[in-house]
Amino acid sequence: MKIAILNERRPNETRVAGSPEVVKKFVDLGAQVVVEESAGADSSMPDSVFKDAGAMIAKDAKSALQGADIVLKVQRPMIAGESADELSNFASGQVLVCQMSALSEPDFVDAMAKSGVTGFAMELLPRITRAQSMDILSSQSNLAGYKSVLDAASEFGRAFPMMMTAAGTIPPARVFVMGVGVAGLQAIATARRLGAIVSATDVRPATKEQVESLGATFVAVEDDEFLQAQTAGGYAKEMSPDYQKKQMALVAETIQKQDIVICTALIPGRPAPVLIDEEMVKSMKAGSVIVDLAVEAGGNCPLSEMGKVVVKHGVKIVGHANVPGRLADDASKLFAKNLLNFLTPMLNGDGGELEIDEDDEIIKGTMVTRNGEIVHAALRGTKDEAPAPEPDDSGSVDPKSDDPVSDDPVSDEKGD
Repeated sequence: MKIAILNERRPNETRVAGSPEVVKKFVDLGAQVVVEESAGADSSMPDSVFKDAGAMIAKDAKSALQGADIVLKVQRPMIAGESADELSNFASGQVLVCQMSALSEPDFVDAMAKSGVTGFAMELLPRITRAQSMDILSSQSNLAGYKSVLDAASEFGRAFPMMMTAAGTIPPARVFVMGVGVAGLQAIATARRLGAIVSATDVRPATKEQVESLGATFVAVEDDEFLQAQTAGGYAKEMSPDYQKKQMALVAETIQKQDIVICTALIPGRPAPVLIDEEMVKSMKAGSVIVDLAVEAGGNCPLSEMGKVVVKHGVKIVGHANVPGRLADDASKLFAKNLLNFLTPMLNGDGGELEIDEDDEIIKGTMVTRNGEIVHAALRGTKDEAPAPEPDDSGSVDPKSDDPVSDDPVSDEKGD
């Protein structure tokens, strides 16, 4: 069994889909591992650490792919029509494991099927307990939530904690987190550690206890409809127009008092919901900061710009691309461990053939293409397709969309 780990060529991508620790574990399982030259350079992992772990170093992607059974990447390969055609180097029958954005990139899925590649989209991993250690969305969002607060602090012209000095007292910063998934929960915890007064909002009643357990204040219109706002499966229900109006009014009133707002809402396969409109931005104090973690999906604030920090109406709006990649070393190691945990059950003990059990729930949830066909139910439009989650007005969507709470210390008992 030969496993290839390729360099990332998409803009702003600093991560790598392998780590020395993971390479060593694959080798111990009997696999041969080849890493493309400089694949880990942006993640502080030189070729030498991969060689020391037992990997071979290939001079380019084509060499790394030659004879490979499994190919690991962070993001999907580029196809014809993009700045490079990485997929053309793949051979029929190879297995690709990466984050594909499969629900929103039909051209890539079609090209992958035509190339005969068996593709596993890790963002489609079922949110079940057995899959928690494989969940790239959780591991990467945990880091994104942490980094979002540090980015806000670096742009904010004041201190976070209260400081009492002989010259006077500095009041603590006020931070408002919109959306209480993995990223939101980590943002709350990090802002609290820095000494800020933190509040958060979400329409799922179960998140209130999570927010308060971290020492933050929960903000929501807690009427009878709110108490019924979550399905048995943990999804956020679509709220009535009357509730949405009341909730928006409360959020608008809350935002006026904040120094920093962190938005985390994402919906798989759809544009990010708008949480902060221009009027809300205008209502904020000069020097306030908004961090938009959803900027790559269109943004939770329409004034944010991907890859930029802009000032609108006196408010700094931070729209860094690939926030987990801003912590490339840790993000890569966690991502690689997720892939190891995903593949290990399919690798037999002597490094032989990959054994794919198509009846396994995890395989069904992630396998997009096989034998030249698109096999995932959601992409074929079959009756088995699960309904897409609906956004809500608080900044949260279903607990699985802003990123599943699996490795967060305050995850619920379902492991969602």
